[in-house]
Amino acid sequence: MTVPNGLTVNRDGPVATITLDRPEVLNAQTPAMWSALREIGTSLPGDIRVVIVRGAGRSFSAGIDLAVAKGAGNGDLATLARLPARECAERIAGYQEAFTWLRRPDLITVAAVQGHAIGAGFQLALNCDLRVLADDAQFAMAEVTLGQVPDLGGTKRLTELVGYARALELCATARRVGAAEAERLGLATVVVPRAELETATADLVAALLAGARDAVVEIKALLAGAAGRSYAEQDRAEREAQTRRLSDLFGAGE
Repeated sequence: MTVPNGLTVNRDGPVATITLDRPEVLNAQTPAMWSALREIGTSLPGDIRVVIVRGAGRSFSAGIDLAVAKGAGNGDLATLARLPARECAERIAGYQEAFTWLRRPDLITVAAVQGHAIGAGFQLALNCDLRVLADDAQFAMAEVTLGQVPDLGGTKRLTELVGYARALELCATARRVGAAEAERLGLATVVVPRAELETATADLVAALLAGARDAVVEIKALLAGAAGRSYAEQDRAEREAQTRRLSDLFGAGE
């Protein structure tokens, strides 16, 4: 199914695949694309378990469309800058929702990344739970080159994955990180030859679907919240999650 504004959505049973489909501009992103992506997130059927995000052509996404960044067209950044501060922040919050729904607790989201994943492209991949990289993938947080900051939900995940010092270095310098380094830093779940990207992604998705959905949802919640809990709090969260699973499996307490 083709969605207006440069996106394609396909469903295969419990798997939805979202494709950034502007290969002629390396899948550069626009606010209109973000609006469409946000709508996809709110309209997914409840039986979808895994979402794959990919880019058509030779790159995942080269980031924000430069025509938007330089102030050309409806919804451009120059127009955004002229809004009152509260309205500007609210507009950005709407853009963020196009990315942050990928962290939903009831889904496992997988970015299949080839070529460039720059700026908004990097943040889109970061908002996914897992990242399968082709060996030609390159990440960069390039917002600083436009005098801006990363604002699409990527900074916390980046810091969690690589630590504060490395996250600061990547965001402040905008340097590019190749696939091999991304794997060393913990940004990649797996790196494969470009020709094997689709197969490797499919294999990972199949493994994710092999587990019971409710157990996977509980596991994701346990791990996602672990950093903010003490050991005692995490132990309690484990006990409570397991109690719920045992009750569902064996009818305990009935």
